[in-house]
Amino acid sequence: MIPSRLEHKTVELRLRHAWTISRNSSREKRNVLTRLRHAGFEGWGEAAPNPRYGEDAESVSAALQALAPELPDDPGRLDAILDRVETALPSSPSARAAVDIALHDWAGRMSGQPLYRLLGTDPGRTPATAQSIGIDAIPVMQEKVREAGDVPVLKIKVGLKDDRAILEGIRAVTGKPLWVDANEGWADPEQAVEMIRWMQGMGVVLVEQPMPAADLEGARLVRGRVDLPLFADEAAVSPADVPRLLGAYDGINVKLQKSGGLRAARRMIDAARESGLKVMLGCMIETSIGITAAAHLSPLADLADLDGHLLIENDPFDGVQVRDGLIILPDRPGLGVAGEW
Repeated sequence: MIPSRLEHKTVELRLRHAWTISRNSSREKRNVLTRLRHAGFEGWGEAAPNPRYGEDAESVSAALQALAPELPDDPGRLDAILDRVETALPSSPSARAAVDIALHDWAGRMSGQPLYRLLGTDPGRTPATAQSIGIDAIPVMQEKVREAGDVPVLKIKVGLKDDRAILEGIRAVTGKPLWVDANEGWADPEQAVEMIRWMQGMGVVLVEQPMPAADLEGARLVRGRVDLPLFADEAAVSPADVPRLLGAYDGINVKLQKSGGLRAARRMIDAARESGLKVMLGCMIETSIGITAAAHLSPLADLADLDGHLLIENDPFDGVQVRDGLIILPDRPGLGVAGEW
């Protein structure tokens, strides 16, 4: 058996605008790319580490360095390898995602099939994606709205002191439906209820993670007193989290980078469906490798927020396209991503 070779490298991603949410702000991101080589074929993956989940580029690189010698020689044994990866890297979800994505890409390239075919998803049923607008000075946020062009829905980050002024400023320049993401920014259920009721009159159609992830009781109090659907993000990391969310949230935001890859994300989606919850497919700030991987699962979702690659100035790759807001999957083998690794 020809040995498999797993490589990784860190990339510096420049953001088009400063990216600010309720807990931090950044102007660049350091992601880690993976490349799996075996039997004349390559598979590419990506880790987008997030400090919210205890990761950074250095910890991911160390995890991948330690894992590489332990990988079996046959990458076609996908489930067995991913079982081993989950055991080896329990606290590094984005590192797991990088390996998972590379394995799926390799399998698609090896078979000559697009990933959506291996996953059994229908490329004709992809949803439209939202465009995320990070917190900034209101004129800058208004300019970001204009730059979003024909994207049909906007996802507005809030959770700091100027939430009402932000929404008023956004509404002054667009009539599009709005999603609001507080990123755990409202610690008081009464404050959350008041804000959500007010936002409903501003054309907001859903609210994501209004309360801290651990405060499910607070989220249930909010859920019982507002009409807008609530989606869990930071509170929904693994399939085991899903049953605990009943009565607190109406849906979950599934991200490959926090769940650990395509297989784990699929399990999250299945768990949500079994529990009667809606599914949003989301992302971190990622290149077209990570975003395209998630996009191949998007036909299984009710909603999508897959715009992380659009927030980057120097994406090295070309993959999934967004046309008038609609996700268009590539039909090349594997992920279908082109570029120089």
